[in-house]
Amino acid sequence: MKNVIFTGLAILLSLYLKAQNTAKGTVFEDKNHNGKQDRKEQGIANVAITNGTEVVLTNPKGNYEITVTEDAIISVIKPAGYQVPVNENQLPQFYYIHKPKGSPVLKFKGVEATGKLPKKIDFPLIPSKENDDFTALIFGDPQPYTKEEVDYFSKGIVSEVEGIKDVNFGLSLGDLVGNDLSLFQPYLEATQKVGIPWYNVLGNHDLNFDATNEQFADETYEAHFGPANYAFNVGKVHFIILDDVLYPDPRDKKGYWGGFREDQFNFIENDLKFVPKENLIVLAFHIPLSEPWNDAFRDEDRARLFELLKDYPNTLSLSAHTHIQKQDFFTKDEGWLQEKPHHHYNVGTTSGDWYSGRLNKKGIPTSTMRDGTPKGYAFIHFNGNKYQINYKVAGKPKNYQMEIFHPKIVEKDKRNKSGIFVNFFMGSKNDKLEYRIDQGDWQPMQHILMQDPTYEVSLYEWDLTEELMEGRRGSDAIESKHIWKSKIPTNLDLGKHLLEVRATDMYGNTFIAKSSYRIATK
Repeated sequence: MKNVIFTGLAILLSLYLKAQNTAKGTVFEDKNHNGKQDRKEQGIANVAITNGTEVVLTNPKGNYEITVTEDAIISVIKPAGYQVPVNENQLPQFYYIHKPKGSPVLKFKGVEATGKLPKKIDFPLIPSKENDDFTALIFGDPQPYTKEEVDYFSKGIVSEVEGIKDVNFGLSLGDLVGNDLSLFQPYLEATQKVGIPWYNVLGNHDLNFDATNEQFADETYEAHFGPANYAFNVGKVHFIILDDVLYPDPRDKKGYWGGFREDQFNFIENDLKFVPKENLIVLAFHIPLSEPWNDAFRDEDRARLFELLKDYPNTLSLSAHTHIQKQDFFTKDEGWLQEKPHHHYNVGTTSGDWYSGRLNKKGIPTSTMRDGTPKGYAFIHFNGNKYQINYKVAGKPKNYQMEIFHPKIVEKDKRNKSGIFVNFFMGSKNDKLEYRIDQGDWQPMQHILMQDPTYEVSLYEWDLTEELMEGRRGSDAIESKHIWKSKIPTNLDLGKHLLEVRATDMYGNTFIAKSSYRIATK
């Protein structure tokens, strides 16, 4: 019996070794930007290389060796002070796909057969004067289901940031398209107009749904964007990009679930070994670590992620997926293993409420999200291992950070069951909102969980109209996490009164919005 077991193990080991190979190459300074290592171009030591699970460092001459299977992507983890080349679509070229037989036959085309493993897989890096102070541009869920919606995305979002200056790179947080993977190329043609290197995250609507197992669910994504799990450094910030969509759902083999695979945990652990503890760790994935609906993320995976991050005091995580905007702060009560809470930012989407709502003057849907957040995008400003986040509403000035709802007229000295409601789009319960009338003293406002009345009114317009309107009705309103309320004063003189609201965010920034109402008698 022992001999049978030994023989079986030997066969399995033999098959395993045959399925693996060793990739070799050099990471070098590409000073003339030609993509080849010329005689005077030196290799770069201590640069991390990964096969998606293992992570190794280059030797003093910039050389590396790493194992690969017949279905692998080898990538360089860009160090600070360098850039990687980009292609015609502004996609960073930091990887090599090794699939000798290509992707399996699927509805949407995957990777072409790559053939035998090359003798060398080199990675050129371009020296760059990279500052510790830099800005990243973040898109949530472009998610076009049609070419018309790609145009909405291009004209309503991309056109605003086309040719933007002083932004290091862009990042889309998944659902790059809406199930039709033939739209990947039109999406790429839209984002390349921004004119900066553009990274991407895999979302649940970017999958090969006809794949029979998770291994092949991202074949078309890989063909267009490369690995779904990778990392890079800018300044004192280490970015880890992850696919957190488990498909098919391991519980019932239907749909999807938020979480990570074992190989991903190995990648994170191996990657972090080479990251200084004082650096800021930014994780980006599609499905948030927590959601208000159902059981959207596997609890034990969140706990394992928090365990891997316990020795890193500076962290931030990013997601999209929900088509709302929300700030979460994980404490020890939620399994975070440090005194300082972990900040998770669920970013508002560029498609808003899936391109719904009335059409604006440019013929683009307004598409306000269900929590009252207008569609838009975010800027993250990094300063060493610190950061600040700003949200930019599409089509509005950058100082448009809140919406005020209140009666336009109230009766003098009469109790009024209405009030002043403010949706501070980037807000959380930790922020401070105040109001004042006619430049009087500032009065505190109360954070409250409720539906946004401004958004609800926009829905009633669709429900009460007797004429068909262009566009389509938005989704029903949901409880918003960033609404504040106060009573509306009626004991003032007759006539018009100035209402001001002041919001102070978690970074100490203040924003002012103004409105007015009238006091009258019957």
